[in-house]
Amino acid sequence: MTALVNTFTLIAVGGGALLFLAGTLGLLRFPDTLSRLHALSKADNLGLGLIVLGLLPQAESFAGGLKLVCVWLLAQISAATASQLIAGVLYRRKPRP
Repeated sequence: MTALVNTFTLIAVGGGALLFLAGTLGLLRFPDTLSRLHALSKADNLGLGLIVLGLLPQAESFAGGLKLVCVWLLAQISAATASQLIAGVLYRRKPRP
């Protein structure tokens, strides 16, 4: 059973790391700020979700697992807030393509 849990953890954390890499590539390759925000926020939120999902079976207690989920939720809220603030500033400036 331990080998199965460890394999699940490795697959989920590896998938999350790949999504972080994809978000970073989107940040570097997309032409404008809104496209970069979209790629980065989606990939990072899903990547962190997969990493937390992979680490949950490794948590030693329920409180440890709850802390992981709280960190993920806090990152979700802060990423959405930051994206909205940046997009609002860009909208007020009315950038030219």
